[in-house]
Amino acid sequence: MRLPGLTGVATLAWPLLVWLALRHHVALLLPLALLFLLRGWLLRHQAGPFNALSQRLALAGAALCLFSLLPGQQHLLLWYPVAVNGALLLLFGSSLFSGIPLVEQLARLREPDLPPRAVRYTRRVTQIWCLFFILNGTIATFTCLHGDMALWTLWNGLLSYLLIGLLMAGEWLVRQRIRRAA
Repeated sequence: MRLPGLTGVATLAWPLLVWLALRHHVALLLPLALLFLLRGWLLRHQAGPFNALSQRLALAGAALCLFSLLPGQQHLLLWYPVAVNGALLLLFGSSLFSGIPLVEQLARLREPDLPPRAVRYTRRVTQIWCLFFILNGTIATFTCLHGDMALWTLWNGLLSYLLIGLLMAGEWLVRQRIRRAA
């Protein structure tokens, strides 16, 4: 597996790695911090709408790992999913008020001349993602405050990913239906 792939897998596996680090061996936090720093470094010359955000989140992940090494501060590590949801909400939400919504920007990469109906649809999809990030971030915050590692890992390591997949699949199905009707 190439290095960028490894750092991407580590990012997706974050909840499981956090659980392992906090449950079994806090020394895993240093390699996790290094993986985040490596991810940020690898992203520095890549282009894309999520690149700057991904770099900042990698640095935030590294910082949370390092601060969690301090005595009595291991709980800081749990806040990474909250930071991710907040950052994505800001990215998607701000695009609704400043020009072209993010989902429309992504759609125009494949189809530069979107019809008005598709423009309205992409705005709605952007709004739905904003609602998702609010809901997911709220539940992630609750799991941090509750302090139950099993609950935190279940939500942030499984259920939220399943919901993301369902939302993506549902949006894809709706988009196909709309395209056939056009």
